[in-house]
Amino acid sequence: MSDPVDFRDNRGVGTLISDLIQQVSSLMQTEIRLLRAEMGDKLKTMLGGAVEVLAGGLLLMAALLILLQALVVALAHWVGAGWASLIVGLVVAVIGVILVKRGTSNIEPSNLTPDQTTNQLARDAAVVKEQFK
Repeated sequence: MSDPVDFRDNRGVGTLISDLIQQVSSLMQTEIRLLRAEMGDKLKTMLGGAVEVLAGGLLLMAALLILLQALVVALAHWVGAGWASLIVGLVVAVIGVILVKRGTSNIEPSNLTPDQTTNQLARDAAVVKEQFK
């Protein structure tokens, strides 16, 4: 069984409503600060992902040039110099692919959702609802 409600609060209705409005206002300001901080973190992650995609793309372009050079040298001479270029090109391509995959996963829209703020707002709404029962 729940505890009995204590109705011995000496504050008037006006004071109670004023206090409630102040607390809700303070709560909303706190939630807005949380949203700003969380969105700042999400944007930093997105920017980092964009930089990785750019770096990966540049490395893939360099890999293409090296691989093309390696193919030309390998076909022209059928000796070891071309194969050395081929190995270097493949390594650069693998690094580029890894950077592009990491970067694209960081800039997915699902990573930009302010999860903490959404959860906190839902909890706050439940508390406010409970106060009006």
